[in-house]
Amino acid sequence: MSATTTNVKEAIINRRSIRKVKKNDNITKERLNEVLKTALHAPTSFNMQSGRVVVVMDDQHERFWEIVKETLRSRVPEESFAATVDRLQGFRDGVGTILFFENQETIEQMQEKAPSYKEQFPYWSHQGSAMLQYAIWMTLTAEGIGASLQHYNPIIDEEVMETWNLPGKWSLMAQMPFGEPNEQPGEKTFLPFEDIVKFY
Repeated sequence: MSATTTNVKEAIINRRSIRKVKKNDNITKERLNEVLKTALHAPTSFNMQSGRVVVVMDDQHERFWEIVKETLRSRVPEESFAATVDRLQGFRDGVGTILFFENQETIEQMQEKAPSYKEQFPYWSHQGSAMLQYAIWMTLTAEGIGASLQHYNPIIDEEVMETWNLPGKWSLMAQMPFGEPNEQPGEKTFLPFEDIVKFY
């Protein structure tokens, strides 16, 4: 087995949700750029490339999690809010957050170009977004960077779009806080292999 194959295999196996991350000066914008350039090789149907990525770091990262906290304040029961804030702090303590979007304008253009597949493009867009998220997550894992995937959308969408002046046709899909791992993930359990995989 080649070194490359081993690295991919290890990244797949080692990828876990690290919900508590912390600062590390070695996790730089330049390093993130390389991660993202690699992950953008993730496939999309018709090569439509509808995914868009916004990386918030430093004070903008803090600002993002403040938006999440204040948005949740009016939605989470008061007796549960302290636990919510504690959970959010595990993300906020990290280096930054990757925001995943899908450009609806691209999807609409594809629907016009290939009308016989019109109803499928929104589904394919979600699949492409999932593959991009996974590719970035695996690449971060291979770099020793901890991350998890969060979904505070759609309740934060409007404020996020306004705060960073993002195009109106972008739809927020997920958020990925990242940083140096600051916890050990628990044991991962699996369904029996035979229940999931069938050979004929």
